[in-house]
Amino acid sequence: MTHVDEVALKQLDYKFLLFVHLICADKQIHSEEIKYLKKLGDLANISQATKDEIEKIFAQDSHHLTINCITKQISIGEQSEVMRQILAIAYADGYFAPSEREMLDRLASLWSWSQTEMDRMIAEVESSSDRGSNNDDSDQTELSFAAKLLKNEKKSALSRAIIDMATKVAPEVIGQKVERLEREILLSGAEYDEVIKHCSKIAQEDYQYAELAFKKTESTLKTLILSLEEVIARIDNDNSKAKTAKEVAKQLEDSKQSLDAEIIKKLAQVKESHQAKQRALNQFSIAFMGRTKAGKSTLHSIITQDGWESIGVGKQRTTRFNRVYQWKNIRIIDTPGIGAADAGGRDDEEIAKSIVDEADVICYVVTNDSIQEPEFQFLKLLKEKAKPLIILLNIKYNLRDSRRLQHFLKNPNKLFVKDGKSGISGHIDRICRYAKQYYANDYFDIVPVMLLAAQLSSEPEHQKDKDKLYRASRIQDFLDSIRESLIKHGAIRRSQTFLGSTVGAVEYPNQWIKTQKKAYQSFSNTLKSKQENIRWDIKKAQKNSCEYLEKQIETIFKDIINAISQFAEDNWKADEYTLNCAWKQKIKDIKLQELIQISNKEAVEKFNQAVKESLEEVEKELILTSQLNFGEFELQSQNVFDNKNLLKIGGSILAVVGAGLMFFAPPIAVAVGLFGTGLNLISNLFTSKAEKRREAVAQISDSLRSQIKQQKQSVLTQSINNLELYCSDISKEIASYFKKLTEGLDDISYQLENARSSLDIIIDYLNYGYAKRIIDWTSEQYEPLTVANAKKIIAKVDRKFGHCLKIQTKNEIEHQKPLEEIKHILQEDIAINSSKTY
Repeated sequence: MTHVDEVALKQLDYKFLLFVHLICADKQIHSEEIKYLKKLGDLANISQATKDEIEKIFAQDSHHLTINCITKQISIGEQSEVMRQILAIAYADGYFAPSEREMLDRLASLWSWSQTEMDRMIAEVESSSDRGSNNDDSDQTELSFAAKLLKNEKKSALSRAIIDMATKVAPEVIGQKVERLEREILLSGAEYDEVIKHCSKIAQEDYQYAELAFKKTESTLKTLILSLEEVIARIDNDNSKAKTAKEVAKQLEDSKQSLDAEIIKKLAQVKESHQAKQRALNQFSIAFMGRTKAGKSTLHSIITQDGWESIGVGKQRTTRFNRVYQWKNIRIIDTPGIGAADAGGRDDEEIAKSIVDEADVICYVVTNDSIQEPEFQFLKLLKEKAKPLIILLNIKYNLRDSRRLQHFLKNPNKLFVKDGKSGISGHIDRICRYAKQYYANDYFDIVPVMLLAAQLSSEPEHQKDKDKLYRASRIQDFLDSIRESLIKHGAIRRSQTFLGSTVGAVEYPNQWIKTQKKAYQSFSNTLKSKQENIRWDIKKAQKNSCEYLEKQIETIFKDIINAISQFAEDNWKADEYTLNCAWKQKIKDIKLQELIQISNKEAVEKFNQAVKESLEEVEKELILTSQLNFGEFELQSQNVFDNKNLLKIGGSILAVVGAGLMFFAPPIAVAVGLFGTGLNLISNLFTSKAEKRREAVAQISDSLRSQIKQQKQSVLTQSINNLELYCSDISKEIASYFKKLTEGLDDISYQLENARSSLDIIIDYLNYGYAKRIIDWTSEQYEPLTVANAKKIIAKVDRKFGHCLKIQTKNEIEHQKPLEEIKHILQEDIAINSSKTY
């Protein structure tokens, strides 16, 4: 807290700062919450220091006071009243968000409250709160005299004659005015209120229908985590004593943990989407999005008729959260800018993304002075979420210049003309091109407005041209079109939010699981296809190693044999004991035992290296398989397969088996006795000295050669047998390792397939419900949404999420709406056919 001096700290209203933290808890700043906060601020007469700290909290300044710090400043006697006020603010927008509940639980913990005490207080506030009473009685618009005249069903002959005559004289102008008056009647009458109620009814039904899908999705993902745990446990508890089972379990555990982390992340996303749907339950919602300075805040101020600065509690211009306002039974959401260049801008984009799930329609604001491809990339997310889109083209023209303003007022329609050099057709074409690239189709409306003209109409210096400026801005036409669309398409928009786009919340983890399943299966198949190659490589390596060992032993014993003649010459006079001692020393000097051990070791290393190279080739193919399987998805191979563990097959197997040197090459006994040599020498006492030397040398040499030959064969047989035994053990261990590894991969793949199958059923369940709503809407019918009612009408649904939807009905449906209109409204390619036509 070093950023605030001691004096300022004493002036802070800590209770009020807690209220602000609560407002920010759900990452949305709602106008009703702000109004409540303003009332409290007026009563408390908060200090400037408190207002400055409020701004830091709204802006998420890194130096703002934390909840933990603020909580310590609330006395025990104040805690209950503070908690009641916080709860009142939490319910002010008609929705007690889970994130708000988390903050309250945190406060209760810091204040050492019991859960029972917390629940009791929540129940008290909940029962006394007017939750969700979003009646905008103050927004009821008085009908104009002309609209009242047109509304009268029993028009006089005179009034009908006047309208008929005017229409004949100026059909286009009068036709537009009559259309505008009819819209005015529609939006101000009881029909609008009835539609709002019907939309709410649809939303409640669809939410209940979709909630089952969310619960089953959550259960499926949690079951998948448990199933993967069981796979590893089965391998780890293998009855076999082979170390490979433990090694495979260890390696697959690393992979499982990566899978678990991603599954938990997908589960959190599903929960987040479900919570967003719950927040959107009570009201139709439209979100304003677009790049920074596109005009979203201006649009918001025009609709609300007062800027956020006028609320009285700080500027709030710097807020890093979505801002919400209720207008004529519609929830308006203003989001931070998209595509800003700095790191903060990227954070703002994430904030904007958080609102997509709960919006029924996205109004994407662009300007004619800067239509660039990058700002349309965000539309890809909207298509992935299957969100209907309206593009608002804000015509920028410097009306602050008095001469330009007068020129504009003379002919306000000139800037909206689509043809000609100064027309907007080029801008619209460019919007269509870019938007179609990322949104996949152009079934959306592009509405041109001039927000600056509407803004000027509310400024004191332009009051004389107020009405003219507001009409010229065309903003009222846009606002009326939103409400008119709500009347005509509100029900299906609600179903799009709760059923149509909810499929995406399940489809996304489902596609991820499909990718993982494919990758694991591919890994397993690659290993299986390579096992025969590896077996032949091991066989070849064994043959080469044995040949190498045989040559080495031959060379060693050849060198010994070559040394016999000189040994015999040097020791021909020696008695048997001395001769044997000398031969033992000779063998020791030659280092026969060490040379044999070295040859054994080299043969094993040669075999190991050949096997390692063979396994590394498989490893490379596995890495390539990993890259191919994961390259087209959001995850890279290392996110699931730990190349340092799962793919290090060569090192892993050889590590499990061990180098094998001690096992393979135990000390080999080499006989060194010279049996009978001494006796032969004694029997030749009467022979000449030269003859004696010659015969002795010959006898010693022959005896040693005979024994060395036997020893060589014995050593060679023992060495080759040991090497073959080692190679056989390695081959068995590798076969066991691959068997257990492929079984583990297949088992993981099987569990993923089970989860995928379960999610496919959930997706079908949602698609059938959505298709039923579409059929009811197109035929202007209504029936409560149940599985039975859906199955009664729908035979089959094929959907490429966000792009096309093919509905096959069990009977012929008489469409009240043309197919092209349906496509334009749903903003997907739609095909509706009866199974009887196939």
